[in-house]
Amino acid sequence: MRGQRPSWAPYALLLPSLVFLAVFFAVPMVRAFGLAFQDASGDWSLASWETMFGDARFREALTTTLLLIVIIIPVQFALAMAMALVINARLKFSGLWLYIYAIPLGISELASGIIWYAIFTQQGWLNSILGDLGILDRPFIFLNYQEPAWLIFVIVLAEAWRATSIIMIILVAGLQGIPRDYFEAADVFGATAWQKVRRVILPMLRPSVQVALILRTILAFQAFGVVLALAGSGTTVLSAEAYRWYYDIRDSSVAAAYASLILLLSIVSTVLILVLLPVREEQMG
Repeated sequence: MRGQRPSWAPYALLLPSLVFLAVFFAVPMVRAFGLAFQDASGDWSLASWETMFGDARFREALTTTLLLIVIIIPVQFALAMAMALVINARLKFSGLWLYIYAIPLGISELASGIIWYAIFTQQGWLNSILGDLGILDRPFIFLNYQEPAWLIFVIVLAEAWRATSIIMIILVAGLQGIPRDYFEAADVFGATAWQKVRRVILPMLRPSVQVALILRTILAFQAFGVVLALAGSGTTVLSAEAYRWYYDIRDSSVAAAYASLILLLSIVSTVLILVLLPVREEQMG
């Protein structure tokens, strides 16, 4: 009604979440970013960034992180879209498939890495099965630290298994928000399954795709547990280098510089996704 005073209830409901984010995320983030520009004596300096850029493992960590993102995100998006379409088709036992697909969400990143390590290690499940079938005469070394391509392949598999469900749930929510009238109209005009995906689903799903890409890209920059469990020191990523500088070398300023770089790359990637994948107002509604 006109003249009615605005309700403070929505703001009151948001207040606990905002306080939580401010105390446990915003404040530590700002302090860590400030620490990255301080030397051991606490004076403002760029020495930490110079040390980070001059680190022998920096280029490998940055290259591996970006390579994982370039490979993992398209693979996960394709898998998540297929899974979401199966669930949205409302086939028999589609609810059961949803629970099966969501199982990896209950497993931590490190536990996921250990599971896949047990599969691909020299005496692991895969070598045992292939040996029992007579395919291999002796165990194949999948986790060969002299073959980085194998390590990347196994890490991609583990990450795809662990985190694809996150994208799937977002896409399922978006698919269920598309009116059934659009699909019925497509059927009337004789659209094929691919045409429905291209002309109906993807345009209407753009807000969900945008959110899923932003979330998964940010999480991919933070990949750590799976890489540590599968590769150890055989390969490295930015988050692993932050850990190494903080716990092994005991230099919190350089560790903060690595963490700040991850933050900056996450912000840049978010902006790029927002620019390259804009969402119209009517799609948000």
